[in-house]
Amino acid sequence: MAKWGMVIDLGKCTGCQSCSVACKAENDVPHGSPEEHQQQRAPFWHKVFAVSQGEYPTQKINLIPMPCMHCEDAPCIVVCPAKATYHREDGIVIQNFRRCIGCRYCIVACPYGVRNFNFKDQVSQEYHRPDLPLERTDKGIWPFPQRVRGVVEKCTFCFHRIDQAIREGKKVGSDVVPACAEACPARAISFGDIEDPNSEVSRLLATRGSFRLREEMKTEPKVFYLYG
Repeated sequence: MAKWGMVIDLGKCTGCQSCSVACKAENDVPHGSPEEHQQQRAPFWHKVFAVSQGEYPTQKINLIPMPCMHCEDAPCIVVCPAKATYHREDGIVIQNFRRCIGCRYCIVACPYGVRNFNFKDQVSQEYHRPDLPLERTDKGIWPFPQRVRGVVEKCTFCFHRIDQAIREGKKVGSDVVPACAEACPARAISFGDIEDPNSEVSRLLATRGSFRLREEMKTEPKVFYLYG
């Protein structure tokens, strides 16, 4: 079984935020109203953070793209009372919208701030539970409805692309990649099986210096960063 991971080259990243826009388009994430943007409540599954280093006049700004880290020891899974967050066998941390009750314990537990609470109906401006189908289709899979307000959302490494590629016999990491990696004009994002020594991500990790965010938390993220 593959273990999917992502490698982001900070030396190539230009901060254009094409990854954030592609993520919104791929996952049908609402753009939010101007008021929500002013209040910093517009949902983003993939963000680009600017981190300052040093002091003026030698201050340097580092741009860090940040999807969900898909931690091996994910604190968001432990605290969810509804079991809406769980690990797949390939290591991807999934958010089940049908089980999510919007308590946001996972948001508090996540040390990376990459989860979003998609809240308040645009018309009624009220919180409400989603009314989602609870039965599988004839093929034995869950239907994939458009999400509604009142659930926690996050990056899923575009697992729907991965699953379709596997069914069609395509190679994930070269023929098929997540939307953020496909849209990056600088090719700063690589994706593949981190346990396959022949994959692009494994080659980069073996030949370049890398780090993971907040390694002291011992969450074992599957997103690695190459030094710029």
